[in-house]
Amino acid sequence: MSESSAAAAEAVAARFEELYGSAPDGVWAAPGRVNLIGEHTDYNDGFVMPFALPHTAVAAVSRRDDGVLRLHSDDIGGRVVELSVDDLAPESDKRWTAYPAGVVWALREAGHAVTGADVHLASSVPAGAGLSSSAALEVVVALALNDLFGLGLRGWQLARLSQRAENVYVGAPVGIMDQTASACCEAGHALFLDTRDLSQRQIPFDLAAEGMRLLVVDTQVKHSHSEGEYGKRREGCEKGAALLGVDALRDVPYEDLDAALARLGDDEEVRRLVRHVVTEDHRVEQVVSLLESGDTRAIGPLLIEGHASLRDDFRVSCPELDLVVDTAVSAGALGARMTGGGFGGSAIVLVEEGDVPAVTKAVEEAFAAAGFTTPRVFEAVPSAGARRVR
Repeated sequence: MSESSAAAAEAVAARFEELYGSAPDGVWAAPGRVNLIGEHTDYNDGFVMPFALPHTAVAAVSRRDDGVLRLHSDDIGGRVVELSVDDLAPESDKRWTAYPAGVVWALREAGHAVTGADVHLASSVPAGAGLSSSAALEVVVALALNDLFGLGLRGWQLARLSQRAENVYVGAPVGIMDQTASACCEAGHALFLDTRDLSQRQIPFDLAAEGMRLLVVDTQVKHSHSEGEYGKRREGCEKGAALLGVDALRDVPYEDLDAALARLGDDEEVRRLVRHVVTEDHRVEQVVSLLESGDTRAIGPLLIEGHASLRDDFRVSCPELDLVVDTAVSAGALGARMTGGGFGGSAIVLVEEGDVPAVTKAVEEAFAAAGFTTPRVFEAVPSAGARRVR
């Protein structure tokens, strides 16, 4: 554990003791994630390739056996929120507390005897930046409760339950990628995940060793998955699968895409959605092949291609994200694309190590010239998934 991680754990533990009057039973951390490639494919049973960030949600937690759930977050402030585990019900809570409370509900609904907890949280994952701050929050609480109540659940199971918490309790129709990345990623690797059967392969991804960097550019444009546009895209994908007679768009072979699109007739909206998902799955497989063969720089054009598909076919980009990609590529980046659900959030930029200052400056100047809020730029380093830290 790094010195900064240890300090964060100690700070969260100390604050827990201030709030609740005793030391926590333990402290856990779960990371946010960057998705290298594979956007809006996870709820289509497709392929994704995220990796964990060093930014984490940290939770100090103690077990309770009296049915009381107490929640507090340094990021939100305010008083401790007290709930009864017996009264937890889907979509009954529109506050931040819905995320950790939803995990308790999902665990109990699945038959696990979770009888309450005291929880204090603090997160360094930027909220609303498309970096899975909500998944990190869910997974860290799920892991803590798994340990404290001896549930014996594995990472992928905690991810499933965390996804159910967000889908049903919070009411946001997210796929499984974010929670699985937070729970299962390994340092120095990207996670090649088949979202249909949850099979995983850790793909070595050490850009620094090859003289490259991956930058995250947080546009500061906030987004919300629980708003209607995300749900509309998902419904359109489900409609496309039904019209094509397949269980999910993952079942449409890339080689048969033209024929599939022809079968959809003049439903242009569904045609666009189908085209994105099928080509994006193919891009994930291409990136895996290139990384495994050691041809890392060759993934750059696939990132650019993926952004164009998200912008033009899936229509989830925004002017700020497009400006990052266009400016970075013009300034010499190997590749760039939006990452996350879209409608704001962040872009990733693959760049030679020596070009980092010039590309960063070009993006910041372009934002200033356009009158946009100054973006936050930082390096994305593939990091460890959820773990106990104290």
